[in-house]
Amino acid sequence: MATLTTPLERLRTALPAEFYDRDPRRVCRELLGKVLVRNAPQKYLAARIVEVEAYFGKSDGAAHSFAGRTARNAVLFGPPGHAYVYFIYGNHYCLNVSCLPDGVAGGILFRAVEPLVGIETIAKARGLELNGTRNLRNLTSGPGRLAEAFGITRERDNEKDLTSPESDLFIADDGYRVRKVLTTPRIGITKAAERPWRYVIAGNPFVSGPRNLLKKIPSHQGTTDER
Repeated sequence: MATLTTPLERLRTALPAEFYDRDPRRVCRELLGKVLVRNAPQKYLAARIVEVEAYFGKSDGAAHSFAGRTARNAVLFGPPGHAYVYFIYGNHYCLNVSCLPDGVAGGILFRAVEPLVGIETIAKARGLELNGTRNLRNLTSGPGRLAEAFGITRERDNEKDLTSPESDLFIADDGYRVRKVLTTPRIGITKAAERPWRYVIAGNPFVSGPRNLLKKIPSHQGTTDER
């Protein structure tokens, strides 16, 4: 089970808007290992980000912003660092964060996190019994499970500024460093499904999806993947 690498009180500062004002693929790599925090009254939850996917605008057929700006997807067009929450399959929510400069569509889907703080509260929100460590992976592995665990809904969190010190939902840096990042094509989509824009922490048990999709990112690619 993972632990924080810094005192809990230091996880009170959100990453700044400048962090998200970049190519989503670059942001994806640097989001891995950061900590998703829900700081609500009498409920402090924290979990390490272990799996994310990058999405763009009109160049990306799988993106919600592919067909242009609408009332539903407006958050993806900026400003950067705001939560975009949508309801899918009629039964769960998905959390995203906007990237790129204001007016340019781009975002990142959070697919899985590893619980660090408030595990019993997370299990209760998921309607699961922990039974030791048996059900830990089921708590937050997958975007729908993650959202339910953190009480994320469109009504509560859509358009929320994740960079604001007033926000009860944000992402912080506890100094953890990821040793190895793996990439695969994005999953759960049919359009532009071949693009390798899913990023995961290698070997982390909370990563969702089929294990055989994981592969090592060639070192020469760095953070300059071609669209």
